[in-house]
Amino acid sequence: MSPDEIAVLEANSAFYRAFAARDLPAMEELWARRAPVACIHPGWDALRGRKRVMESWQGILAGDAPAISCTFASAHVLGEAAYVVCRERIDGGPPVVATNVYVREGSAWKLCHHQAGMVAEVREEAPPGARA
Repeated sequence: MSPDEIAVLEANSAFYRAFAARDLPAMEELWARRAPVACIHPGWDALRGRKRVMESWQGILAGDAPAISCTFASAHVLGEAAYVVCRERIDGGPPVVATNVYVREGSAWKLCHHQAGMVAEVREEAPPGARA
């Protein structure tokens, strides 16, 4: 695994830690400031723009934010951009598959897109290079 792949997976882990801890300042720090951002929460329409995305997270984290975990995360680096495909478990419910897109801003990987949706069929095997 390359140093960039490791750094992207660390940024992805920080995202899920902020979510689980309901830490809005940490969540705000993780999202890109120079690149355009978008977010599609499960069952929601697309949110475009940092202001709308952060407002969504403010509402989610202020309420009874569900317990969440991330498994089977695999990173794919494409120069100054990268994406992580992973599985989310929310309050022990059915699995959700997510894609998190990152861009390099300075020396840090920042989230610019998050999309998560329900999984109709779960495969139990981990993809190559995934962190369980």
